[in-house]
Amino acid sequence: MSVSAKKPSGLKAVDPVWDALRGDAQTILADEPSLGNLVVSSVLNHDSFEAALVQRLAARLDHSDVSADLIRQAFLETLQDNPEIGTDARVDLAATLERDPACHRAIEPMLYFKGYQAIQTHRFAHAMLKDGRRDLALYLQSRASQVFQVDINPAVRIGHGIMLDHGTGLVIGETAIVGDNVSLLQGVTLGGTGKADQDRHPKIGNGVLIGAGAKVLGNITIGECSRVGAGSVVLKPVPPRVTVAGVPAKVIGAAGCSQPALVMDQMVLAYDLGTSGPSEEKESI
Repeated sequence: MSVSAKKPSGLKAVDPVWDALRGDAQTILADEPSLGNLVVSSVLNHDSFEAALVQRLAARLDHSDVSADLIRQAFLETLQDNPEIGTDARVDLAATLERDPACHRAIEPMLYFKGYQAIQTHRFAHAMLKDGRRDLALYLQSRASQVFQVDINPAVRIGHGIMLDHGTGLVIGETAIVGDNVSLLQGVTLGGTGKADQDRHPKIGNGVLIGAGAKVLGNITIGECSRVGAGSVVLKPVPPRVTVAGVPAKVIGAAGCSQPALVMDQMVLAYDLGTSGPSEEKESI
């Protein structure tokens, strides 16, 4: 439903994500009064999830070059024509709450998690680029890189249900595509292999897990529900539902489950990597 769509009279809209955020904010306000200004300005002063999201992102991106007020206004204008941003942001928040063991309440990604905030900033920048606001989109990319240490070209197409764990050092190039329900850890690069200005970046299928520090380079496809081991360098296409690891990466077995991005298991059998013989112990990749 559009943020400006009329609601049936006599009916109250149900938004469990927004209700959870407000409940968490009330708890923080009672337990930690020193954070009162944060939770009131970020959540309790607003009447919708979208308004709270815009406020929080604008506050994080505030700078003398472009003020929080100007960013907030631009985001609200963008939401009018792109209401799916709010829907995708809710799904991303639910994904983070489900997959990140360090996340215990719905409000935590909204207030504190720069990975979540970086992805939502990108959603606005991407919509602005499509709407012809290229310079503001590029400014947001630059500012988000400074604030969140996450650099995503505004042209990148990203699905919903994205969990960006920690975020620090993530780089995604212009022609990359990231599918739905993907989990990316810190230090991941989805990059090119040279100066070609055509389609030159990876295409990540639905349900993929890419471990910390992995580099996926070139216009290659990572098949759906596959798993890329931490620290790997992937230079060739990856089939669906397998695990790849190493430098350069190679297929070492099945993905280990039907949805690696949801399970977040970055462990493989040591003998699959040829590092310690046929041991049944697991070793991090």
